[in-house]
Amino acid sequence: MLNNHLRSLATTINQHRLVVLFITIALLMPFLPASISRTALHSAKNTLRPLAAARSPTVVLGFGLPFGLFASTSKQSQNEMSTNVKKSESEWQAVLSPEQFRVIRQKGTERPGSHPYDKKSDEGVYHCAACDAPLYTSKTKFNSGCGWPAFYDTVPGAVVRHEDRSMFTTRTEIVCANCGGHLGHVFKGEGFGNPIDERHCVNGISLTFKDEK
Repeated sequence: MLNNHLRSLATTINQHRLVVLFITIALLMPFLPASISRTALHSAKNTLRPLAAARSPTVVLGFGLPFGLFASTSKQSQNEMSTNVKKSESEWQAVLSPEQFRVIRQKGTERPGSHPYDKKSDEGVYHCAACDAPLYTSKTKFNSGCGWPAFYDTVPGAVVRHEDRSMFTTRTEIVCANCGGHLGHVFKGEGFGNPIDERHCVNGISLTFKDEK
């Protein structure tokens, strides 16, 4: 019996160590080069996958918590913005899915690599999933390798930037100018080779795609 308890304790400790590793990688991802973050995330997922299959509560927490920590805490709330679309949070909840509401209205972040728009290469326009305003075109979309749809420019006037001091650093949050919905963050100087050296890291769930045909 003692041996069983010791094995159980050792398993729990190892699970916690893996979760800490996964959280650390997730926290650093937005600030690492795309190639490094992609490799680290892939390795961490492969390590945790067998534990997740066993439905360990600790591992479930490990997969869910890191990306919840990406939530933006910019000073200006969506309701304080001067936007064309005015709805209460309860009204937004009625028209958005629970995951859309978490990301778009509560400034959450989807898991990297979880949305098909990350790899989408069709020609067309990406609209706000909340209010249908056009935000980005496929002409400015590029493959960053970071796990989220990436663009280097917007439809003119479609996106507003705010200072975001969450995550123990200062980032630039981007939101829909029409409704204030959270899109993601913008990063500069990463050397992706686009004309203005910017990467709009956008949650796929914040977008809807419309074919140009």
